[in-house]
Amino acid sequence: MRDDLGADVPLQAPARRVVSLVPSLTEAIAASAPDRLAGATDWCTHPADLEVARVRGTRNPDLAAVRALSPDLVVANKEENRELDVRRLREAGVAVWVTRIETVEEALTSMSRLLGEALGIDDPPWLASARALWSAPASRRLSVVVPIWRDPWMVVGSPTYTDDLLTRAGLTNVLAHGPARRDGRYPTVTPHDIDGAGADVVLLPDEPYVFTADDGPEALRTPTRLVSGRLLTWYGPAMVEAHAVLTGLTE
Repeated sequence: MRDDLGADVPLQAPARRVVSLVPSLTEAIAASAPDRLAGATDWCTHPADLEVARVRGTRNPDLAAVRALSPDLVVANKEENRELDVRRLREAGVAVWVTRIETVEEALTSMSRLLGEALGIDDPPWLASARALWSAPASRRLSVVVPIWRDPWMVVGSPTYTDDLLTRAGLTNVLAHGPARRDGRYPTVTPHDIDGAGADVVLLPDEPYVFTADDGPEALRTPTRLVSGRLLTWYGPAMVEAHAVLTGLTE
């Protein structure tokens, strides 16, 4: 088997004990085969009733704790996890599957491969629903900016999963496309840049920076709307809810 980066994954049979270092993948596996999850990070908050061993964070996993769980497979992501941690796990003889996801199509394909090839699970209902919902782009309705951090202000750029998700939902990410475009996946900007981009609305998520009604809107002249960061950044079962929420946004 080979993961999304083309690395060999030495599995002789479908993995029965999985440690997930990615919140999105944790939710995807929990929704598909909950009995396979042996461990997850502290940031793996969905499903809410998930009861598995915790191995610290995505960027600083406790590798000794991971190994102690005797996993058949550890799942990671190129963007969310450090290559150093992946390498150390592999050097210790642990099989690791690394995903690379920058578009909606890559999310659907990657999760289908992970579940099917590594875990031996056919597409679960949530994945089939997500594939059907996101099969065709929605008509254009709104232009948006999506900050992900403050002090300094950083916004979603391209190429990223979130940018592609917005595009398919009929939302134009004006700081990733058009005259106001900024280079980079997560460019640093100012409130003036955001207000000058000409967006209909600024979507303020609750992760990774926790924007609130009192923290974010007061710095901008452009209309704002608080949204779930999970729906903007988590591939997996969140994609089903994200379609309803994002395609339903109006001014």
